[in-house]
Amino acid sequence: MVSFMKGLRAISFPGNRQECKSKDMDIVDKPTRSRMMSGIRGTNTAPERALRSALHGLGLRFRLHGKLLPGKPDIVSRRYGALIYVHGCFWHRHPGCRFATIPKTREEFWRLKFEGNVRRDAKVRDDALGLGWRVATVWECSLRKPAQVEITASVVMEWLKAGGQALEVGAPISGSIECLPT
Repeated sequence: MVSFMKGLRAISFPGNRQECKSKDMDIVDKPTRSRMMSGIRGTNTAPERALRSALHGLGLRFRLHGKLLPGKPDIVSRRYGALIYVHGCFWHRHPGCRFATIPKTREEFWRLKFEGNVRRDAKVRDDALGLGWRVATVWECSLRKPAQVEITASVVMEWLKAGGQALEVGAPISGSIECLPT
């Protein structure tokens, strides 16, 4: 059985004789895929807004998206000399996270894309540390539920006040902070 929808290619089901032999085939046409991909935001994402709101509620004042800083950090705190990057687990490949999946179609394309993202993230982090900034990476999986957002914001604030050089926060969140040595 094959079902057809306007603007979509055939969707194959098990037992369909017309199943797609190519792994490069997409189930939606190019304009639809383009529209879907354009909806993925680079700034002001829901996890980013949630963390900003919680940090602001804890008294942190900050700037957004420092254009002159490495990687345009999501949150810039001059008072603490810190840059905070909020990374999506899928796009930035959070190690060991269940949300860091690899699409089944065009696997080589995605592998190269993700490797480039990880390389760029490491370079941005190293550049920021080299300029004397403290760097925190907050993963999207630690900001999925309101209770997680509050805990993550508290961990980030504790790190800011403690003076550690680097911080990485991902789920599951423990009460402890892991800071890299200076």
